Amino acid sequence: MFEKSLQDIVKGIRANKRDPSAYISQVIQEIKKELRDSDPFIKALAIRKLTYLQMMGYDMSWAAFQVVEVMSQQRFAHKRIGYLAACQSF
Repeated sequence: MFEKSLQDIVKGIRANKRDPSAYISQVIQEIKKELRDSDPFIKALAIRKLTYLQMMGYDMSWAAFQVVEVMSQQRFAHKRIGYLAACQSF
């Protein structure tokens, strides 16, 4: 189901040093697809990727509800990703 892992995104950004905006807009579209999935593992990893992009200066305020959903998951690993994203973006 995953289009790209976080490591693939970092490698892609490094490969597109001159103009990474087109690559990043493609990645954000893929992340939006992943956030529509009901699987909590996929949502948590998509939020993790968004948090990385937010640290690079891209807006992720549109995913605030999905961050709260990940924060309310049962697994601690998912909660940690959600709380990190909330601290970075809210």
